Amino acid sequence: MRWPERFQTERLVLRRPVTGDARAIFDEYAQDADVSRYVMWRPHRDVNETTAFLARCQTGWAAGNDLSWAITLAGDDRVVGMVGARPRGHMADIGYVLARRLWGEGIVAEAARAVVETAFIDPNVYRVWAVCDVENRASARVMEKVGMTHEGVLRKWIVHPNISPYPRDVHCYARIRSDGGAA
Repeated sequence: MRWPERFQTERLVLRRPVTGDARAIFDEYAQDADVSRYVMWRPHRDVNETTAFLARCQTGWAAGNDLSWAITLAGDDRVVGMVGARPRGHMADIGYVLARRLWGEGIVAEAARAVVETAFIDPNVYRVWAVCDVENRASARVMEKVGMTHEGVLRKWIVHPNISPYPRDVHCYARIRSDGGAA
């Protein structure tokens, strides 16, 4: 399947990020320790780290195996977050991040729902899944809002370097085609 580079939801525009987004990403969330608490990267120290991240986004798009969309509010092209999908055969995993000033407004759930629904347009995709640290209740709630089911805890699954240098337990959530994933 060829994933769209841009799509719109009720309140958002999700689009392929560009190098020119580096300053907004850095200012909005990439340098924020609270935002990066439960992710696999450390807060960016300068905008050059953000520019390097955007170069990796372009590489992922070119390979078709790591797709990121900038989250912008409709009518304002400034990036306030990111949502991504990594398609692998019959499944895709997703992840997301959002500027702290917009937490609690349902923006990540709206963006993630759009990506999940898009994944199921591909008749070969039967599973969309995600994980979150066992302490990250807000992320677990997002997964529930997009129709994912809690499948269990994966022990010592991933390192969240802003919490610990050791692998941590995560909740695993998934939505499968028989859960209403078909478009």
